Amino acid sequence: MAGSNVLDSSMVEDVMAELAALEDPRAREVNEKHGDDHGVNLGKLRAIAKRVKVQPDLARELWGTGDTAARLLSLLICRPKAFKQGELDTMLREARIPKVHDWLVNYVVKKSPFAEGLRVSWFADPDPVVASAGWALTAERVVKKPEGLDLGKLLDIIEAEMKDAPERLQWAMNNCLAQIGIGYPDYRSRALDIGERLEVLKDYPTPPNCTSPFAPIWINEMVRRQAGT
Repeated sequence: MAGSNVLDSSMVEDVMAELAALEDPRAREVNEKHGDDHGVNLGKLRAIAKRVKVQPDLARELWGTGDTAARLLSLLICRPKAFKQGELDTMLREARIPKVHDWLVNYVVKKSPFAEGLRVSWFADPDPVVASAGWALTAERVVKKPEGLDLGKLLDIIEAEMKDAPERLQWAMNNCLAQIGIGYPDYRSRALDIGERLEVLKDYPTPPNCTSPFAPIWINEMVRRQAGT
């Protein structure tokens, strides 16, 4: 095991040096506008991950550095099912950088056998960043496995809390609202009404050819596409 640790340490140093060499001030400037404190182009980061391939031990070491680019790479080369529930909970609570948080939830937690347990424990967490992960996992269930979810109750919570929720939690709730409206005709009119009244993200700047995150526009556009009109 000692030899393995020396090898891992050397690998970590090599990877960290490679990431440092990719640091681009312009990329950092763009990323920091979104709260992401790194300057590595994500395409180049993915290229490293493709070359390195899945290496759970290296992934853990890179996560432990606390460096944002290293953590993003670690999430690309880890084995999601290798993490215990408590480890994922700790990692999520450490993941304060938006892109790290997003990749951890989408690339790792969603593929974990503990995803449902974590969804339940995070959903009403007093930390809004942690709660946003619970809502992201709930939106995933709304789309893929709604059995056992009370969609009406979810809409009750969204109606009462989304307007004044902190940004990341608000985004996750809004996503859940839209997915309910898109996927469930029986709840669509209520979802549209909630979106219209709360006006969350109504004025969000949306690039051309992209769908607005404002729930009524999002819902109507997706329903239109599904209908083929």
